[in-house]
Amino acid sequence: MRRQDLDQALSRNNAPKVIMLYGESHFLIERYTKLLSNIADASVLSLYHSEYDFSQAKNHLSQGSLFGDQNLLIIKNEKKVPKSDLETLVALCAKNPDNILIYAYYGTDFKKSVAAAFSPKKEGQEVRFFTPYFNEAKKILMQESKQRKIEIDMGAIEHLLLSQNSDISLAYNELSKLQILNHRVTSKDIDELVYGLAEVKLDTFILKLLQRQDFTSNLQQLLEHGEDEIRIITAISAFVTQLYLFNIYIKIHGVASSVDILGYKLPAFIEKDRAALSIRYKHESYTKMITLLMQNELTMKSSGNLDKEAILISTLIELQGIIS
Repeated sequence: MRRQDLDQALSRNNAPKVIMLYGESHFLIERYTKLLSNIADASVLSLYHSEYDFSQAKNHLSQGSLFGDQNLLIIKNEKKVPKSDLETLVALCAKNPDNILIYAYYGTDFKKSVAAAFSPKKEGQEVRFFTPYFNEAKKILMQESKQRKIEIDMGAIEHLLLSQNSDISLAYNELSKLQILNHRVTSKDIDELVYGLAEVKLDTFILKLLQRQDFTSNLQQLLEHGEDEIRIITAISAFVTQLYLFNIYIKIHGVASSVDILGYKLPAFIEKDRAALSIRYKHESYTKMITLLMQNELTMKSSGNLDKEAILISTLIELQGIIS
């Protein structure tokens, strides 16, 4: 089943009662799990990750509701539930039209899928969610804004998404901050209210620094906007450490996987850029960079009388010397 077909089914109040949600976009898996589970007066059992217990799940769907309501079972897991378990649970839903099963699989192994247990022949459906394209992400954020009665145009939506490195889940979470405004949201409102714009500026500055480009104007902008010298050097250290993790992972596996490295999925273009940049530096360079950053961060934190801006600039110049 395609996402568009699921949207149409939801709009007609004819959503599948047995469904598996999986794919690259954890945001969409979570979003549609909430939409599908929004059932009034249902008897709900949620089994998340290590909480999963087949006997408990089976019992929930086997028992009749005391008040004649629907039995809703939600399973969320990064590890695959055994196919035999799922087939039994799907069969219980086929026997009782009041049973509803939502299986949200957050893992990354799609090759050996258990989605066959949710075939239409067994009265089930499965939907694979791909990371939304930029324009798709804007439409989703606009839909959510309308539901929350946030006055905002597509230009401001785009500004919000870009402020969060095009990560729809981060941008979505920031909508609650814009909801407090009682006027039409502008890009300026987003700059003032939404955390993340400084992060984008920091990333731009750090990329210039590590690519041995002139970073002085970017640094000046950060400092003029009140960015703290210690926070800047800490952000650089975190970025370099992240690159080092990419470097090691690529050497072992041959490819980059932000999910395995960081625990969450970066947008594809950012993951690609991080991987390409990470392999430019040798192990010795990473060791020297991280040591330099940690030592000078400690120096800044240990003395309140030193010129922190001077220490920062000296550190950045020395850092570029290491990667020359």
